[in-house]
Amino acid sequence: MTDSFDISPGGDLAKKMGIEITEASPDRVVATMPVEGNTQPYGVLHGGASAVLAETVGSIGSALYAGQTGGIALGTELSCTHHRSARTGLVTGVATPIHLGRTLATYEIIISDSAGRRICTARLTCAIRPNPAH
Repeated sequence: MTDSFDISPGGDLAKKMGIEITEASPDRVVATMPVEGNTQPYGVLHGGASAVLAETVGSIGSALYAGQTGGIALGTELSCTHHRSARTGLVTGVATPIHLGRTLATYEIIISDSAGRRICTARLTCAIRPNPAH
């Protein structure tokens, strides 16, 4: 586990969204994202922003899991259910594994607002494949 996780230097989407990884291991990934700057025209958090946060934390967990055996993780499916809106503050995404297998990793991601209320539940499945660089 690390205290911070460098998503990637060079301006990728997660960095543009203001996502900060605070915990990262194959068993749990936690990140925050500001609502401000990630809203839709009604002034609430954009559902696509929640999807970016969910895919980011789930993909990091999957990549860390796959990396234990020299593999890579490739996202195959993302499903998001939006329960309530957020207008201000930070949202927090927590990814935990549902299934960690030889060829698939599936994570549940719970996104909560600053009051701890669930705003989104997501599920990400990644294919685990050999690393072509090896």
